[in-house]
Formats: sequence, C-alpha cells, structure tokens
Amino acid sequence: MAIDPTRFCINRKIAPNLSIEAFFQLVTRLGLHKVELRNDMPSGKVTDDLTPEQLRALTEKYNIEIITINALYPFNQISDDLLARAEALLQEAKSIGAQALVMCPLNDGTRIDAQTTLAALKTLAPLFEKYGVKGLVEPLGFPVSSLRSAVEARNLIREASLPFQLVLDTFHHHLYENAEQEQANADITPDIGLVHLSGVEDPRPTAALTDEERIMLTEEDLLKSVQQVQALEKRGYKGIYAFEPFSSVLSSWDEKEIEQQIRHSIALLQG
Repeated sequence: MAIDPTRFCINRKIAPNLSIEAFFQLVTRLGLHKVELRNDMPSGKVTDDLTPEQLRALTEKYNIEIITINALYPFNQISDDLLARAEALLQEAKSIGAQALVMCPLNDGTRIDAQTTLAALKTLAPLFEKYGVKGLVEPLGFPVSSLRSAVEARNLIREASLPFQLVLDTFHHHLYENAEQEQANADITPDIGLVHLSGVEDPRPTAALTDEERIMLTEEDLLKSVQQVQALEKRGYKGIYAFEPFSSVLSSWDEKEIEQQIRHSIALLQG
C-alpha cells in the first residue's frame, strides 16, 4: 500500500513544547507540508503570540498548508458563548489561511438527542459559509460522548444538506463498539474530509481508554490503525491522514524523537 506523502499531515499536539516556527521546521525536514493547529496548546492560543500576518509569513517561508484548527467544543450545545467562540475561531481560521475548523460534540455524559445536534449544525452552517471555512464534524467514541457514531453524524449532515464533512478518527472508531457493523452497511467514505491517526498499546478495557493512552503508530497498536487505513484505501478514500497522538509522554520527546516517531508511523502505513 503506497500512500502519496503529500496526503500526510502533522497535528501540533505531537510537539507541545515547540514554537510554531520550530514545529513548521520539523514538518519541513520530514518532507511534509500539511499541519493542524490547535486551541488547546500550552499558550491557550491557536497562534501562540504571533499575529495572523506573522503566522502567514511563516507558512509562506516553510511552504506550510494549514489544514484545520482543532477544535470547536461542544458544537452541539448551542449558547451565546459557543456562537461567539465559533465566530472567533472562524475569523481566526480565515485570517491565517486555515482551510477547516474541526467540531467536537459534548463529551461529559450528558445526552443530546439527534434533533438537537442537527439544529446545532443548522445554526452553525451560515457562520462557516460567511467566513469561507470548511466544517468538519468529529464523532467521539468515548462512552460519555453525545455523538459517537460517524454514520449517524453523516446521516444528520445529509438530511439537512449541510456543507459539512466528517473527521474519522481511528482511536474513536475503535472505541465505538458498533462502528464496524454500522460502516459495513453504510459507506461513509465519500463524506470523510479528514482522518486522524494514533495508536494504543495499553491493555486496559476499550471503554476505559482515554486520550492519555494515545501514542503514535506501532507494530503492537491495539487500534489496528494501519488496517483501518488499508480498509479506507480499499474503499477509495483519497484524502488526508493527520497524525494526532495525545499522551503526556509527548512532552518528553525532543525533536529527534518526534521525527523518528513520525517516520516510523509513515513507514508502517506504507508497508
């Protein structure tokens, strides 16, 4: 299985201690050019202390493409605060040239029915259109998540003819116990706008897994992310794969270790 290297993307979560410029330099050294930025980094800001103009200058200097900003949360619990944060993130995405904004559902055990989630998507859609930024809905497989199913999310988006796509995350796909069966009966491949990749070696029960267990891809990966990618490729997925580990161990990695981890994960995918 050979995947065009231009389809690989690096989420900034893998390098929590690097400045944005150092992160861009690392990505460039790997021969890659796509990144995801975040609003949950140590600075608490998508661009740290850089102005949009300074960030754009760095993207041009290092030939970097900003695929997404992660993330608007919880997108399906509409409030004045949520709408204000959505508009601020979309404005920021437009100002720095980010192509899309990821949206994550409420994840605290509160039940939110499908019609409420659909109404939230309908409310948000005009904002995305206003700023010319793509919307990517990422179901979360945690048992406490209010939207676990990628098929359900796809159906809601299609039902309302909304201009959104899905983020399929191999970790969350593994956590949601009905994912394989549902997707065997409903091909969501055309609706996927991005795939997030990570790995897990921790043997605890699936329902007990948290973001802390998410590392890069390995030969012992219990998520079977490589096999998940192979299945996506067979179904015709031609989009982007973004590496998104979360474990606190990442903060101890130096740049050499980060590069080695990324190269090894890509090698596993390329077979």
